[in-house]
Amino acid sequence: MGEPKLRFKADDGSEFPDWEDKTLGELFTFVTEKNKDGHINNVVTNSAERGLVPQREYFDKDIAVDGNTKGYTVIRKGDFVYNPRKSASAPFGPFNIYERDEVGIVSPLYTCLTPYDDEMAPYLSWYFKTNRWHPYIVTHGAQSGARHDRVGMTVALMEGIPVLLPSLPEQRKISDFLSAVDAVIAAQQAEVDAWEQRKKGVMQKLFSQEVRFKADDGSEFPDWEEKTLGELCAPLTYGMNAAATKFDGENRYIRITDIDDETHALLPNDIVSPSGELDDKYLVKKGDILLARTGASTGKSYLYHPKDGKLFYAGFLIKAHVLPSSDDYFIYSQTFTDRYWKWVKTASMRSGQPGINANEYASYSFAVPSLPEQRKIADCLASMDEVIQKSKDELAKWRDLKKGLLQQMFV
Repeated sequence: MGEPKLRFKADDGSEFPDWEDKTLGELFTFVTEKNKDGHINNVVTNSAERGLVPQREYFDKDIAVDGNTKGYTVIRKGDFVYNPRKSASAPFGPFNIYERDEVGIVSPLYTCLTPYDDEMAPYLSWYFKTNRWHPYIVTHGAQSGARHDRVGMTVALMEGIPVLLPSLPEQRKISDFLSAVDAVIAAQQAEVDAWEQRKKGVMQKLFSQEVRFKADDGSEFPDWEEKTLGELCAPLTYGMNAAATKFDGENRYIRITDIDDETHALLPNDIVSPSGELDDKYLVKKGDILLARTGASTGKSYLYHPKDGKLFYAGFLIKAHVLPSSDDYFIYSQTFTDRYWKWVKTASMRSGQPGINANEYASYSFAVPSLPEQRKIADCLASMDEVIQKSKDELAKWRDLKKGLLQQMFV
């Protein structure tokens, strides 16, 4: 299999021994213990993003029905679990180590293993986070199972998975180093989360008027007034319906799926517009807020920024152009409040697919201050956004570094 580009040295400066080519079958034994009497109810999910997590934490509730877990496999701390379900972050299925003290049980669809040598477990857990073993699966034809979203893994194929194994002292250096990088990433993520919580708290105080700004001369701003979105924006309009149109135009075309679910920013997708001449009424301009009108994304919003370039918008989006008498960022910020999302939940209730039409969006009301106070609030929130974005950029750098290290240490 060859050795990686990046190698550690022993504490005395000497080279570690060459890495050995092993197979999974040489390093693990299969776990076969079942929850026969059903007395263990800690059902564990093997997630690509979060690893092995109790089901009640992952889904906020227990999914498995009581009395229906007798065929589940019992796992203990230090066991490895393979889930054949494919995803974007684990294209050949997540392979994780169970690190909880509480004994758990997992679906019989998972394969469970115990390493012969517990000291190797930290290194092996990192190894299976890499794509080093993926070519073996492709070569042996296990890309898919009975379902297209699962790997067709058999016991024999799993036993043959190649494992590149350094000496135990080098294993420790690798796992300790990567764990240290993970700790930095966790700390950076905590910083992002903390800033986002701060912003949420500030928004609550500002929009509830618990905290008020004053004018530059120290005077009080006027009282806030209850207004509707329809009063603050030009008539709300629907995007173009291009379901049966060829997408070979020169301009970018924004849909619900091009808006990030978490940040509401435009995703870096080069989506082209329908061919032919497009009506300028579908062009997104400064001051425009796009609102998702149907499906699970109902209520999701996007505020246009000139840096996003020339954009036209799709039929499942509604455009609200904020009038000059209001601040577009202040209005847009309202779509991140708990009050707004409670309204979305109620307003979008349909007999079929959830949705909110233009007239319903126009009827949404909230308290609005004078334009100068709106701008002070918008400036405050925008400055917090800048800090949050810097923290996220730093987090992304560390994640990219970790990805690069995994490639150089194992590939």
